[in-house]
Amino acid sequence: MNQYAILCLDNNVESIEQISKELSIFAAKFDIHSAQTIESAHASLLHCLEKNQPVALVIASHDETFNGAEFLIELDKSPITQKARKVLVSCGQDIHAILNAVNEGRLDHCLTKPLQNNLVFKTVQNELTNFVVEEDKDNLLNYSLILDQQRLLRAHIDQKMRSYQAGFITDHHKMSDADLAEQVISALKQFFAKGDETQAIRHYSSDHLLTVEGEDNHFLWFIISGEVALYKKDELGIQREVVRHSKGNLVGGMSFVTGEPSFSTALTLTNADVIKLDREVFSKVMYSDTALLPLFTNLLLRHFNRRLQRNINTKLELQKTLESLESAHHQLIESEKMAMLGQLVAGVAHELNNPIAAILRGTETLNDNILHLVNGERHCAPELSSQILNRALASRPSSTAEERQKTKAVEKIVGDRRVAKKLVKLGLNQDEQWLQRARANKDQLNTQLAELENYHLAGATLRSINVCAQRIADMVKSLKGYARQDDETFRYVDIHEGIEDTLVIFENKLKLHQVEKHYANLPEVRCLPIALQQVWTNLISNAIDAFPAQGVLAITTHLTKKDNQDWAVIEIKDNGCGISPELQKQVFALNFTTKREGNFGLGIGLSVCQQIIQQHGGMIEIESEIERYTNMLVWLPLEFPSDNSEE
Repeated sequence: MNQYAILCLDNNVESIEQISKELSIFAAKFDIHSAQTIESAHASLLHCLEKNQPVALVIASHDETFNGAEFLIELDKSPITQKARKVLVSCGQDIHAILNAVNEGRLDHCLTKPLQNNLVFKTVQNELTNFVVEEDKDNLLNYSLILDQQRLLRAHIDQKMRSYQAGFITDHHKMSDADLAEQVISALKQFFAKGDETQAIRHYSSDHLLTVEGEDNHFLWFIISGEVALYKKDELGIQREVVRHSKGNLVGGMSFVTGEPSFSTALTLTNADVIKLDREVFSKVMYSDTALLPLFTNLLLRHFNRRLQRNINTKLELQKTLESLESAHHQLIESEKMAMLGQLVAGVAHELNNPIAAILRGTETLNDNILHLVNGERHCAPELSSQILNRALASRPSSTAEERQKTKAVEKIVGDRRVAKKLVKLGLNQDEQWLQRARANKDQLNTQLAELENYHLAGATLRSINVCAQRIADMVKSLKGYARQDDETFRYVDIHEGIEDTLVIFENKLKLHQVEKHYANLPEVRCLPIALQQVWTNLISNAIDAFPAQGVLAITTHLTKKDNQDWAVIEIKDNGCGISPELQKQVFALNFTTKREGNFGLGIGLSVCQQIIQQHGGMIEIESEIERYTNMLVWLPLEFPSDNSEE
């Protein structure tokens, strides 16, 4: 059981669940009680009363059918809730009830529904900080991990200073550190001049250990001269220097006072004179001279104050460094993305030449053809002309061998190869009426066929322009999606569409190689589509760079089950040079690249891929054999838990 409790009262199940979720972090130091009725709330308060457990904070909801405001007003009647912080959650309609809660119930805060994300957490953190600063002054630092750390640290320092000021500090706080240290040194030397049975005043050579990190410490060292460095082990066990002390500083002060193991290792850097005090000698010294006690107490408090301030400043610097690293990491990702985009743009620009040239040729053809259609004489029915035009628009390319067979068959009927060829091209080779007319009067028929050929040419040219324009649109769409900023949200999409878009932008590089696609029937996956497209782009680009003269890119998707979870697995395999087992362990490291000479790479592509996949709750694996193949497997969970911060 914790020292204090928190009570949440709300008759709405969803609201109470949201509040309980946001308050879960405070359960480390406060018992949290939830109630959906006034009766159950009183029962919780009765339980706290029986356990003699004060209530630090009460959150109560209020609406037309649920009088949470009146419940807050009544809290002053119970000894365990008289000092509790009170927060009212209302719909904002019953102003009279809110005013009563403020005036009669000493309301501390009022929230209005609907509640914004994290608002309850911030409010409760602030109110609990106010509570412990007022009611638990001796244990402020115990709450520093869940409440407002900086306020608690300042309050702790202020309280310690105030507690000693009246009886101990007097005017010593006006003295400089050097003057204060000099007075303490003089007073200690005078004390031990009368007798130094424990040899408190000592001389040490350099490299002498005073304290050892993690071990018990029973002494307080006061430095008279020389330098002492404090060391702390990092995660790898390497000793790092954290601070240096000189004349007037204390070593081992915190562990000496609290009885905890030493926080750091203290080592003399030079020849040093110190005063070494154990607890028994320390007590004798402090109570032997009424002038020495306030001096030493002031010095000790300054030492603790400097240490606390140093810790606060270090934390602030670490936060700034972390933010700087995150910014630099984001810039690295964007650099890799833009570098890849530059390569893709060059390839796509080259690939755009063909469809653009085809469109230009088509428009020139249409210019001449439309003049013939508009200004020429009409010999055919409009219905037939329209039919020929639409047929050409919807036609698909056929082989020349098939056209030759059809032409030979018609030639046997009409006796003229040129006419037979025109009838096949216009799709009239199965029309008996046209076949009979071709046998009877070829000259008149040639005029009509020439007119229909103009309509066929117009339709075929328009179809060619449409196909080329669509191809250009697909390539531009792929580049636009790749270059877009990463401000998208998670949504359900077809993974295959993103892969196909990526293949479009690599079409120029892949046209001399073979692409095999083996797609399974995957359900839509919840993901960041543009971020995943960056993954496909990096993996396919790496595969192309590894290709031999005749490259084969195989993309396979399938469903599998692992660890009681359903996964979509996307495999991107090349028949390139492969990656050795030693290098496979390094390819996801930042700034590591296996690019051959002449191929550009920043060494962050696979690192970025891994982070994006991990962001989706997935994983990425490598299968490879030297001089045979490399297969990159991307595992994406079909059920990825949502996060409020993503929406």
